[in-house]
Amino acid sequence: MAGEKLLIVEDERALLKILRYNLEREGYKVAEASDGAAALAAAKKEKPDLVLLDVMLPGLSGFEVCKALRREGEVPVIFLTARKEELDRVLGLELGADDYITKPFSVRELLARVKAVLKRTSAPKSAGPRRFGTLAVDFERYETRLGAKLIELTPAELKLLKVLVDADGKALSRDAVMERLYGPERSYELDARSVDQLVARLREKLGGEAARLVTVKNVGYRFRADP
Repeated sequence: MAGEKLLIVEDERALLKILRYNLEREGYKVAEASDGAAALAAAKKEKPDLVLLDVMLPGLSGFEVCKALRREGEVPVIFLTARKEELDRVLGLELGADDYITKPFSVRELLARVKAVLKRTSAPKSAGPRRFGTLAVDFERYETRLGAKLIELTPAELKLLKVLVDADGKALSRDAVMERLYGPERSYELDARSVDQLVARLREKLGGEAARLVTVKNVGYRFRADP
């Protein structure tokens, strides 16, 4: 599925050169930036299909860049970093990153991750908002409302809501939710209890519609679409 445009944001020139060479050899179009401000300018100009984003950048950090990208749209993001702490992985995914790969990594592994994320995020999307009582969610526009009131969900909260809604009433285990949120390659590295924390925050924001997020004892969670 080559031909997509990728934006590489990396201040290590040698690594940037290697990534560009191998991605172009796979048929991808490649744009590049070496700091946070340049990354945002390039994303606006190039409109990439995916961003490979280093965490440690001059000026704006990769996390700050990701926040700014998420305010503008839903371009997939894969973080590149030498940090291995669990906190960084969770923070990166909470910000809406689609994957997270630690240095050093093989080019083969990176290419596999890129292909997996592009495949996962290029699935057809349903047009218009989906309505459940007073709750209306437009997954394409990243917009959620309770009645006339617009509510702000983080990218991770919105992803969780979509995963449960798309299950069509079926109960999903915490592990299954993690896999659908972050892909099978990364879900095993994260604590499944983070799903409980996401659900708790989402319920708080959904107010009177919170009961639609049903806890299934000894299993996980499901979304109740009916009243």
